[in-house]
Amino acid sequence: MNRRGNCFRTALLFALIEQARNRLALLIVLLFVPLWTTLAFEVVARIPLRFHVRSAGRWLVMDANILTQVTGALQALSLVVAFMMFIATARSAPFDRRLVQAGYPPSSLMAAKCVALVLVAAVVALYATAWTHLLWHPEQPVVFAAGMFAGALVYGGFGIVLAAVLRSELAGMFLAIMTSSTDLLLQNPMINPDADSPIIRYLPAHGAVQTSVAAGSLHTVPWSSLLLGAGWALGMAAVGMTTFVVRTRAQRTRGTETLYKKTDSSVVPASPTP
Repeated sequence: MNRRGNCFRTALLFALIEQARNRLALLIVLLFVPLWTTLAFEVVARIPLRFHVRSAGRWLVMDANILTQVTGALQALSLVVAFMMFIATARSAPFDRRLVQAGYPPSSLMAAKCVALVLVAAVVALYATAWTHLLWHPEQPVVFAAGMFAGALVYGGFGIVLAAVLRSELAGMFLAIMTSSTDLLLQNPMINPDADSPIIRYLPAHGAVQTSVAAGSLHTVPWSSLLLGAGWALGMAAVGMTTFVVRTRAQRTRGTETLYKKTDSSVVPASPTP
């Protein structure tokens, strides 16, 4: 295996170890996701609500508890994955910058973060789908999991972006919570009777919500919603990786300039004493 391959494998190993060390996030995934999906299904009133699936051009009638469970599960996954990627990226940033200054390829670090995000999002999406399947059976469980996966990817990329531009963990988490809450609560027709507003389609998790709800009741695959979710995920990841490269390049440039200054000062002959 060439040098870049070895660097990528090492960076991916450390990225996964960093995720595994985040015990609070793992505890939230293990306990909060099943607690929220179960409470939403059992406690919320089972009144019929109309939901507009744009990709199919149809109106669905679903129980409020199922719609709330779907949007709530997406919000839980969004928060958890955003939290995991934000903490991992923020805490490893100084070490990553030192690695790049020492000649470590930034592309290997970026690829490792992207692969770690995909693996984390896939695991939590399958976990949430399995818990949902215990309470009710979506018509297309694989597509339902893909919707959950898309929502987790979008906000995982958002967590990387926040870690690249913010220095305060509190500010990052506050922005992640407010953004995902605004995004997903506005798409729940039980909370927002105008959830089919044309403006809603521009929200980051719109594709994920449309995919998950359509998979719950329809037999057709909502390809346009899946592509929309993938587009948002790729966009967020691209912004986060670009910001990471710009910051590490700036740090590398400053480090190189500092090295040159030290080198120059070391060769300047001392002034002759009068």
